[in-house]
Amino acid sequence: MVEVVAYDPAWPDRFEALRAEYAAALAAAGVPVVAIEHVGSTAVPGLAAKPVVDVDLVVAEENVGAASEVLVGLGFEPLGERGIPLRWAFRAPQRLGRTNTSVVVDGSLALRNHRAVRDTLRADPALRAAYAGVKLRVGRTAADIDEYGAGKEDVVQRILAAAGLSEADRASIGANQVPPRTV
Repeated sequence: MVEVVAYDPAWPDRFEALRAEYAAALAAAGVPVVAIEHVGSTAVPGLAAKPVVDVDLVVAEENVGAASEVLVGLGFEPLGERGIPLRWAFRAPQRLGRTNTSVVVDGSLALRNHRAVRDTLRADPALRAAYAGVKLRVGRTAADIDEYGAGKEDVVQRILAAAGLSEADRASIGANQVPPRTV
């Protein structure tokens, strides 16, 4: 089973606290940042979600290393690209709670994917409701997070199509081979 809960209006505040800490640390290190974005289901008002705030630190490709070093300095453990090109994942330190924070290259398909899902679900109540239903159903029956992700793939592809991503981009996203998670 994967925990999926009703939307929590505290999630945007949780993101803002994370954003402020990341922004201050990146600024102190002199790392240029394009954006710090709240992505994933917790960024969509009214959408059921895993209670984990997803954050993308968007940087130019030449600043990935420096941004990653800042996160390591905050206590994050680097996990690498994990099968998604131009997106580096990190395990958060316990003090920062439940967050999936990534360093993502500006303009990358990984970033376009995150923005497309978030923005489309914010704008389309019917698709948002359909996605919520799938998430809740699959969350109750999935043996683990990988099965949960696979169970949502059809509706995610519908969301990406509604967002206007090309068939090639959707196929690339669907083909990402994320290694099984051990946590």
